[in-house]
Amino acid sequence: MVMLGLNTIRGNVQSGDNGLAALPARAAEARRAIDQAVDYARVTATRNVHVMAGRATGAAARATFVANLKYACDLAGQSGVTVLIEPLNSGDAPGYFLQSTEQALEIIAAVGTANIKLLFDCYHIQIMQGGLTHRLQACMDVIGHIQIASVPDRREPDHGEIDYGYIVGRLDAMGYDRPIGAEYRPATSTEAGLGWLQAYQ
Repeated sequence: MVMLGLNTIRGNVQSGDNGLAALPARAAEARRAIDQAVDYARVTATRNVHVMAGRATGAAARATFVANLKYACDLAGQSGVTVLIEPLNSGDAPGYFLQSTEQALEIIAAVGTANIKLLFDCYHIQIMQGGLTHRLQACMDVIGHIQIASVPDRREPDHGEIDYGYIVGRLDAMGYDRPIGAEYRPATSTEAGLGWLQAYQ
């Protein structure tokens, strides 16, 4: 069994933290979180580390995020680990620095290393931007991982706004051959909700 990915710590969640890497006043703390996550990834042979940006805005936040991502990529690259960044929707993650695929592509280009990729969460992107098929095609060269959940309730991906049967077919046509993560809140229990997988077997 292979662990596909893990997140950097969010910080003090009780105080409202949702990541640290784009917070100018907490750069040292962010790098300690990156050190910890990359070390965990190395020990557990995890492929990807998602570096969480946090709640921030503006030029200083962008510069801090890019600098911390360059640090993360250099460190992760020593162990063959890929760094991921993920746009989150403003309803579930108000004030989060990274909210669109265009912003993520610009950040990835600014970091400029081969081991930084986009975590494309269909749930978040559908809520913020829509146009999933076109966005997947536009981002395919830099996608490191894809996640799915129903919209708008973030439950099992067998209902709601997104036809994942169609999306998976399009991903196959685009040549995507890596795992797809199911990140959702089960309606009852994980086991009881796994019937949706039968359609993809």
